[in-house]
Amino acid sequence: MSQCDEIFWLIPRSGRAPGRARALVRGQLTHWAVDEDTADTAELLLSELVTNAVRHSRSPQGRDLGVRLARYDGVLRVEVADAGPLVKLTPQVVADWDERGRGLAIVAALAERWGQCPRLHGIGKAVWAEVRA
Repeated sequence: MSQCDEIFWLIPRSGRAPGRARALVRGQLTHWAVDEDTADTAELLLSELVTNAVRHSRSPQGRDLGVRLARYDGVLRVEVADAGPLVKLTPQVVADWDERGRGLAIVAALAERWGQCPRLHGIGKAVWAEVRA
């Protein structure tokens, strides 16, 4: 029988959301005694997903982000839900001097698997990434 641990937070969608999400997840990963390399990777993946949700989700004003962290069957999953529409997500190729646009490329490079799905309850989508725990 496999065990599943998970935790969920609501975070206001603002420029402070990535930092807040990183702090919450880092604290939980420390509590779960996840090794530092895996924790660093999960934290970076989450930061990129939250940043994308803040910048690109097209959610209505005042809608929070849902941040979920789960571990099960040797997998650590970070997930960000927003009220924006489900759209095709594709990592971009950007010029070396561009300061933005690398988020999904970073996610695709670091995650074992990643993707998106409709939110189970309500409008919007969840974007997720998984790493081996």
